[in-house]
Amino acid sequence: MTLESQQVGEDKPGHRRLSRQLVVAAAIAHLDQHGNPRFTMRDIGNTLGVEAMSLYRYVNGREDLLDAVVTTLLDGLPDRLDDAGTQTWQGYLRTLAQAIRQIAVDHPHAFPLLATRDPAALWLRPPLRSPEVVQDFLETLSGFGFSDQQVVHTYRTFASFLLGSLLQEAAQRRTETSPTSEEPRDQGQAHTAQRVEADINENPTIRHFRPLLSQDRSAEDFEDTMAMLLDRLSPSASR
Repeated sequence: MTLESQQVGEDKPGHRRLSRQLVVAAAIAHLDQHGNPRFTMRDIGNTLGVEAMSLYRYVNGREDLLDAVVTTLLDGLPDRLDDAGTQTWQGYLRTLAQAIRQIAVDHPHAFPLLATRDPAALWLRPPLRSPEVVQDFLETLSGFGFSDQQVVHTYRTFASFLLGSLLQEAAQRRTETSPTSEEPRDQGQAHTAQRVEADINENPTIRHFRPLLSQDRSAEDFEDTMAMLLDRLSPSASR
């Protein structure tokens, strides 16, 4: 979701017409560009070219805005799934997983909010935490003949797989996409990084494997792990 995708009107010349949707889009754009989850309302106001106080007509402060970012990232997700890929339960889970992964790829600085913000109910499992997504998930798996226990087990296991895999990938992408103006490491962090690098250079086995370990195989690893998970989740395998 980008600012460009929003229709921005004018109340009068030189004055931007705001909405909650536009304010949330500005927060996502700010995260994408600056990679700083500790942004202030003033930062978002600057992104929109308005005073921070004018934002409070549409959001109840920074915490409300962060929750709205999470909601927006998942909004309408079931409708965005490719029908052609959801004709089997395996296809549905694979298609849903790829849709969630695309959010992490497109918004690596915002995606961790799906894990860190408190869900509406404690039993909702990030990143499958939207009631809309959960309802679609439960109804779809039930429609494919899963028992109630199998549906719940699949939901919990699948959510855990997505969260672990995608938070790791998002962390790597945050490192790659962080702006050069990001705050530098303090002396303690820098010293630790130097010590770890020295330990690596002194270990011939690690040096030998480092080129392979450094390769970005995020997409392939995600697919391989998901394939193993689908085999494990098969209803016939649990009988």
